[in-house]
Amino acid sequence: MMEHQHGNQQFTCPMHPEVVKDAPGKCPKCGMDLVPISNSKGKLSGHQHHVQHESEHEHHHMKVEKHSEHERQHSSHSGHAHHAGMIDDYKKRFYIVLVLTIPIMALSPMIQHWLGVDWMFTSSLYVLMVLSSIVYFFGGWPFLIGLKDEVKSKSLGMMTLVAVAITVAYVYSVAIVMGLPGMDFFWELATLILIMLLGHWIEMKSIMSASHELELLVQLMPSEAHLIHGEQITEVKTEDLKAGDIILIKPGEKIAADGIITEGNSYLNESMLTGESKPVEKSKGDKVIAGSINGNGSLKVEVSHGSKDSYLAQVIKLVQDAQQSQSKTQLLADKAAGWLTIIALVSGALTFIVWLSIGKDLAFAMERMVTVIVICCPHALGLAVPLVVARSTAISAQSGLLIKNRTAFENSRKITALVFDKTGTLTLGKFSVVRFDSLSESYNRDEVLAIAAALEQNSEHPIATGIVEKAKELKLSLPAISEFNAITGKGIQAMWSGKQVKVVSPGYLKEKNLYIQLPSSSVAETVVYVLIESKVAGVIALADEIRKESPDAINTLRANGIKTLLLTGDNKEVARKVSESLGMDGFMAEVLPHQKLEKIKELQEKGEFVAMTGDGVNDAPALAQANIGIAVGSGSDIAAETAGIVLVNSNPKDVVNLILFGKATYRKMIQNLAWATGYNVIALPLAAGVLYNFGVMLSPAMGAVLMSVSTVVVAINARMLKV
Repeated sequence: MMEHQHGNQQFTCPMHPEVVKDAPGKCPKCGMDLVPISNSKGKLSGHQHHVQHESEHEHHHMKVEKHSEHERQHSSHSGHAHHAGMIDDYKKRFYIVLVLTIPIMALSPMIQHWLGVDWMFTSSLYVLMVLSSIVYFFGGWPFLIGLKDEVKSKSLGMMTLVAVAITVAYVYSVAIVMGLPGMDFFWELATLILIMLLGHWIEMKSIMSASHELELLVQLMPSEAHLIHGEQITEVKTEDLKAGDIILIKPGEKIAADGIITEGNSYLNESMLTGESKPVEKSKGDKVIAGSINGNGSLKVEVSHGSKDSYLAQVIKLVQDAQQSQSKTQLLADKAAGWLTIIALVSGALTFIVWLSIGKDLAFAMERMVTVIVICCPHALGLAVPLVVARSTAISAQSGLLIKNRTAFENSRKITALVFDKTGTLTLGKFSVVRFDSLSESYNRDEVLAIAAALEQNSEHPIATGIVEKAKELKLSLPAISEFNAITGKGIQAMWSGKQVKVVSPGYLKEKNLYIQLPSSSVAETVVYVLIESKVAGVIALADEIRKESPDAINTLRANGIKTLLLTGDNKEVARKVSESLGMDGFMAEVLPHQKLEKIKELQEKGEFVAMTGDGVNDAPALAQANIGIAVGSGSDIAAETAGIVLVNSNPKDVVNLILFGKATYRKMIQNLAWATGYNVIALPLAAGVLYNFGVMLSPAMGAVLMSVSTVVVAINARMLKV
């Protein structure tokens, strides 16, 4: 990890956060202006999409410990601004080069020869050279810096290929102006840089977004806590809490730290952290997790440890580690560019040596060498993948798929195992009434539901919410009740029309020896009973309902030879019934976030190419670890940001469409790369002069025409991509 000198102002690159300098200047990797690293405790300098560098780790970890809510928001806006600045940088370079390319082409002797005009004037070649020099150094700067970086890391790619081609073209063209016999390559230099800048701009707009998932995780933590000192309560920063402190958690607030309840009881919503869909009842002696949401009871909690050691902080670390380990996938175009670079340099050198050795003059040998090297860098290669990405991203968005990570999307064709989170993915993620009946001749089923809803409207329990929602859906009028009371751990009671009414759990019936035989259900249900004057009058069953699209999605995946597995924090009985009802290949239940990640690793170690779907913070580490992370749009922002692909409509069937469309997109990319590089098979030997003795030799002009045709074909082919 790069060490930071905290006492001095330092500067970093928005695109490459690992670059840290003691003074302002340009990034040595991409040429962007360096921006100051704030000293205000961890404000981020920028993000790189799904590539979490270790310097980012440090910033984010500092944010966990030290950010106030205001600082978090400022940092988020700052990260977005820097990312936008990076895209704007390429946009600015593109437009400036575009403006300069027009006079460069007009002044080019080759273009004038094609058009049959003569626009030459005294010193026109020097004007052409000056304009081209600006294009080379300003427009080509990111590629020249990229060349240095790729050579240093020993991984030749697109940057090296472009930098070599434009440098050779520029140096040779300058030599022509200075007196070397031949025709300059200035217009080809300008158009090559123009097209490559456009490709990078399109690429970043299509696949880059401010990757602020870790900030979203941190925002689960409240910035302040209510610290209890004897009879006094004071507001303190969350990061200042230490083991042994007693804090007050008011109704509806987020838990400020991991700890043990010392007083009070309430229902806590831990679904974003544990995956358990049903809020958990907590009382004295129970553990609580930082970031979970308190219900309608007040709690006093003894802090177990500081925020940096909290459960949530560990989840953040898991996300970072998993993303870091997956960020090394090399892109197809870079592989092609790497090979073309080697071919270009070797072929160019051989061409130069051969022509000199057989007696041709220096000018002829150099022209052949330059033509070979420039032709080896097809304009189309810079657009081959970005154009398909831009097209597929647009089509996918219209079809309910948001592609955030192109590598994940390309690889969707390889999926062999698809792991589903249950809550909010295969199910709706909320308790709904699935059936209700009257068990008394004195009351009909609607009356039973209305009476229960009248009692439950005073409660914030999720079961109560489900019952009230069902009564609203059926437009039932709720009767007046009085003397409302809770039956601790068993239910609630009140008076209605002079009669005592209760809504209770099965445990209460067992305690009172009131046995009711109910039909078994294939769905994991939570059942409550309505008692009127101590007699069972009705029953209401609720469940986290399975989405209607889920069965078809599972069947289609199975038909395509893809294993489907359920991975959830819910209990085994719920998981078993959901898995069996959908015909899945298996389930893993009562799994915590770090265990979810381990389960994904286990599958990968068995040779499976794993896709993971989820919607909660608890899924974030697993989504990052999986070969492909797919978030459902109804879930949390953090799941959507951690995943490479988002299902906007939360429809599991969209996963099937994703896989099929991913295959089509990959085929289109391969076709484009073939078009972009394939003509080299013919053009390169002709440019080198293999058929020179037969009167056939590719001129620089014809090479340029071939490059243009290749670019047009690639563009048209990308437009033909369909779902």
